[in-house]
Amino acid sequence: MANVRNLKKDINYVLGDIIEAVYLVEMSTTGKPTPETNALIDEAITAFDSLIAKVNAKKVENKKSHFNQINVELEQTANQLIAKINEL
Repeated sequence: MANVRNLKKDINYVLGDIIEAVYLVEMSTTGKPTPETNALIDEAITAFDSLIAKVNAKKVENKKSHFNQINVELEQTANQLIAKINEL
């Protein structure tokens, strides 16, 4: 089960770093939250909740492919959020 634990840590660290990057953008530009940055933070939190729910799913036939798919989804979500941060 070490892989599940590591996957949960990866999800937490990656999305946590993205939220931190949004806060850095806020501090370096306006100094306060904007509707766009709040939307990005909400999107990151929603993605976190969704991915953790998928990791905790019990009735999965092929666990290895299921966790690989979650890892791919994490990478895609992170790339999309980073692209949105760069647009700010």
